[in-house]
Parts: sequence; structure tokens; C-alpha cells
Amino acid sequence: MTLVVGLPRDERAATALHLGGQLARALGDDLVVCTVVPPPWPPGLGRVDAEYQEYLDRDAEEALARARDLLAPGLSADFVVARARSTSRGLVETAEERGATAIVLGSSDAGMLGRVAFGSVAERLLHTSPVPVVLAPRGFRCQPDAGVSRVTAAFGAAEGDEDLVVAAAGVAVRMGAALRVASFAVRPRTPLTAGIGSRAEDAVLAEWSSEVSQAQQAVLEHVAALPTAPTSTGAVIGRGTEWDAALQDVDWTDGDLLAVGSSAEGPLARVFIGSRSSKIVRHSPVPVVVVPRGAAVALAERAEQA
Repeated sequence: MTLVVGLPRDERAATALHLGGQLARALGDDLVVCTVVPPPWPPGLGRVDAEYQEYLDRDAEEALARARDLLAPGLSADFVVARARSTSRGLVETAEERGATAIVLGSSDAGMLGRVAFGSVAERLLHTSPVPVVLAPRGFRCQPDAGVSRVTAAFGAAEGDEDLVVAAAGVAVRMGAALRVASFAVRPRTPLTAGIGSRAEDAVLAEWSSEVSQAQQAVLEHVAALPTAPTSTGAVIGRGTEWDAALQDVDWTDGDLLAVGSSAEGPLARVFIGSRSSKIVRHSPVPVVVVPRGAAVALAERAEQA
């Protein structure tokens, strides 16, 4: 199996390489470190276009050289330059050529430190990638020998969520990691003058929590019956008046990986991240893997048969 690491040619490179190395160690996968440049075009007057292409090619090779030095000891990787009209297309084409299981990216440097922030490449891949996309929080670092100790599957008892949990269970087994199921309830602050409305919302939230808890237990029982089941750390519900508070209501540690499913409204074979999933990803303090529904179904079937 292979992981493609999308290599930016700036300080974000270390973040992507740290996460790619961590996942490669956990899964026993090969790494392909890929940076993308535009394809060459016919030179214009005065060789301006040709000289600019030479500059891009030199910049890409220098970025790969720096990446070799940043890669953790004990890991090996192929370092490649892909030529494509866009970075997202170049990464997808490389992933398809190499039969990659996922594309690994860092966060935009415009985001909050310690949270996942979408750049233009991530935005595009989260709506078009045929393979899972793994995103690191901005500034993410890990120890050279770090693996993944726990996989948390985001669960809302919606269509496809059970497949995601079973898929996450299969991946957790491969990583030697534990599995946890987490749901998130966000209830905005109610004005003090709301009166009965506030009590009604409390009742709705309590009923939802009860139903989700039952669904969580049912899916964990399903996981426990798999031919090879991971260690379970149970189920949790994070609550808050905003998404960041709900995510922080759940404990996170080094070695955690959060798995989120793509929207049921999108195409089966590609990632299509919905608004709820997007909010979970953007407020995650740990790396997140966003899984296309088709990939979740395939991974779940593999876990059922293992």
C-alpha cells in the first residue's frame, strides 16, 4: 500500500511529512512525496516562459531535497515531481498511478495553530478526491517513532455512519490501535428570555443523546463481532455551544486519528464533504481522515471478511 504526501514548497512541508511518516509507520505503507508544477508550454519571446519553467523545476527539486532531510529516520520514500495544471489534479493523478490508499496534506498557514485549516488544494480534494484525504492540524509534529494509538470514528447515526465505524475498526486493527466512537452535539446559547423554548431544547437534546447512545452501543456490538476486532475504548458524546467546544469536550491525546465520512449527498466514489463534517474537521485538534462513502463501504466489507 502507498500513501501520497502532498508537499508544499514552504514551511508547511514539515507538517505534511510528520503526518505522512506517522501513518506510514502505523500502516506499514510506502510513502510517495509529491510536489506539483505546471507542465511545460511553448516558450514565448525572449525565453521568459522557458526561464520561468526552469525556475519552477529547480524550486521543486530543492523542495524535494529539503523533504529528504526532514523525513524521519527509518522511513524510505519516493520523491517525485508531478506535472499538472493544478496541484489537486497532480496529486490525484499520482495517487491513481501509484494505487495509493490516501493523500496526506498539511493545513493552510492562515488557520489557527493546532487546528485543521483548509487551503485551496484541500478544499478541492475534499470535493473531488477518489481516495481518503488526511489533514494535519497546523503546526502538527510527532516523535520520529510515533504511530497511531487510537482511531476515533465520528458518528451521527446517519446513513453511512455504520460503514465508517466498521471501516475505521478495520484500519485500527491494521495500525494496532484502539477504536472509539464519538458524536457531537452543538447547541447555541439560548437567550435568558427564551423561557419555555429553552426547556424544550433541553428535552430535545436529551432525547437525541439517548438515541445516539443506543446507536453507538449497537455499532460497537457490531464491531465486537468482527472476525478481527480492535480494542474498544467505548463511545463518547461531545457537547458545547459551538463546534470547538463540542470537540474539546472529548479528550484527545498524541497518537489520535479522527475519521470522518463524506456527505451522503455527494458521489459515492469521491470525497464530498458536507457542512457538518466540514465543521468537525475544521475544529479538530488531531489529524483527520475524510473517507469517501465508496471507500468506507469497501473498507467495511474487508473488515467483515478479515
